Amino acid sequence: MKFRLIFVLDLLDGVVVHAKRGEREKYQPIHLFSSIVCSSDPVQVIEEIKPEEVYIADLNRLMSTGSNKEIIKEIRNKNRKTRITVEYGIKGMEDLQEAVEAEIADSIILGTEAASMNLIEEASKSDIFNDISVSVDLYNKEVLTSDKRMKIDPLLLIKELNKYPVRDVIALELDKVGTKSGIDFDFLARAVDVSEHDVLCGGGVRSYEDVYKMQEIGVKGALVATAVHDGTIPVSLLRKTFS
Repeated sequence: MKFRLIFVLDLLDGVVVHAKRGEREKYQPIHLFSSIVCSSDPVQVIEEIKPEEVYIADLNRLMSTGSNKEIIKEIRNKNRKTRITVEYGIKGMEDLQEAVEAEIADSIILGTEAASMNLIEEASKSDIFNDISVSVDLYNKEVLTSDKRMKIDPLLLIKELNKYPVRDVIALELDKVGTKSGIDFDFLARAVDVSEHDVLCGGGVRSYEDVYKMQEIGVKGALVATAVHDGTIPVSLLRKTFS
């Protein structure tokens, strides 16, 4: 299988923002940071970068301050050849049903920040939608969750997810997002060892050298944004998968 470089689009109040360390109140429009786009309009950003695969995080949904559903629908309608994965802050089956009916994504994320283990169990076995992945949201290597069942060692949680028919498991280190602070390759290697699902990495990617090292230890893909916007990872690599 080819390694997946997945471009990240963080949406807040209708614009693309530069996410850093999960400190959402400090996020700024991406055009103030980026060297490759001059707009923070999400439709324009996707039009300029033309990624093969994009991960969209609706930060308003995650923060319970609104929704970017209509914008995501517009992105979806204008980019039918792009594989779109959405983190929609899903807390219950009603939220999942809403996302499915809106036809906003090819794949939907259940993140530990918003979802519970009970929801993951129910959703992964439901016939509502058959392309669900789980994001194990981490801060300082602890699972970010309000669910007691998931307040365990992240590797144990990743192993626990083997029980459920989800597509991918994302190890998302929120304290490393936007920092280019480097990747804990040992942790990722152990995650790959215990998981029966494809493991993707989010947070801390510095360069495509990191990408090749992740590929060597069995990671199947990485979420990237900062290293793309500052020019370290060429946009051309997002337009095709590579071996």
